[in-house]
Amino acid sequence: MATRRAFLAGLAAASLPRVSWAEVGSPACLAAGKLGDAFVLHGLSAAGESLFEISLPARGHAAAAHPSQALAVAFARRPGTFALVLDCLTATTRHRLTPPEGRQFNGHGAFSADGALLMTSEVVAEGSAGRIGLWETAGFTRIGEWDSHGIGPHDIKRLADGRIVVANGGTQTDPGDRTKLNTATMRPNLTLLSAEGALLDQVELAAELHQNSIRHLALHREGVAFAMQWEGDPAETVAQLGLWLPGQTPQLCPPPETEAFAMKGYAGSIAVSRAGDLIALTSAPAGVVILFDGAGQWLATDQRPDASGVAAVGEGLRLTDGQGGVWSYGPKGLAPLSRNATAWDNHLIALT
Repeated sequence: MATRRAFLAGLAAASLPRVSWAEVGSPACLAAGKLGDAFVLHGLSAAGESLFEISLPARGHAAAAHPSQALAVAFARRPGTFALVLDCLTATTRHRLTPPEGRQFNGHGAFSADGALLMTSEVVAEGSAGRIGLWETAGFTRIGEWDSHGIGPHDIKRLADGRIVVANGGTQTDPGDRTKLNTATMRPNLTLLSAEGALLDQVELAAELHQNSIRHLALHREGVAFAMQWEGDPAETVAQLGLWLPGQTPQLCPPPETEAFAMKGYAGSIAVSRAGDLIALTSAPAGVVILFDGAGQWLATDQRPDASGVAAVGEGLRLTDGQGGVWSYGPKGLAPLSRNATAWDNHLIALT
């Protein structure tokens, strides 16, 4: 019976018009936020103007954009139990995804290059063991899962050749209130999976950095740049940026000590310019954004209260903040583009 339901759902989905991103204004980014007492997801132009706005049932975290159709999957702030497949033309919900019993979505997801598969970061609620949920996208039916090979997977990214990089944050959390339960023993890692889910490579940081939770990823040349959040002694300064080329040892990129202190041990979002020559990290708690060159050398630190999302757009970078601002960002600093009544949340997701 389940197979018949999936077949019928696939037929229904196939009958729906396939609208391209161009037909909704060719948005450059997706961004979640809070508008008054409501929660919303916007599609933003390269100039930071809202092209569409879609209601969410609760606070959103990140989103995933279908590679060709005007469909976005909005993920709940972790620990969450919803992921909404949104039609960006009609501003309606096509599907509401629910993880299996005892699981929680963990804020991020990614599509396969052809858009036929959605992969979602998930945890087993008790113990925070990581899973990557698999959903076919004709009717958005769950078809299986992969082991993330770590605790607390958060961001996931698809490399150009189809392999998947998983940021296993290493943090076990209470399934209700997100209390951290294993700070003394956490072991974050970066895991590389094949396009079929097989474990290909895995690396951990040095033992003294086992409390540096690996949280977010951006594609960087043939590998990834990764952002970390320090769960150790707040008096210590550690790198919040790293670079990893699968098959090699991760390279940590500490800024000068005074700039490291400015981050307050917290990197929220990360982006790499399309040319690969700029890397940006935001820290909303510290109200700063830090810029590095493509090799991980510090370039600048800029103040911006509640600096939140950052993404590659065109030849440069875009930044959002909790006051509704959208900014252009680069070596010359921040330049205002637009302001919205929506208070932007954690992430700005570029459409590629």
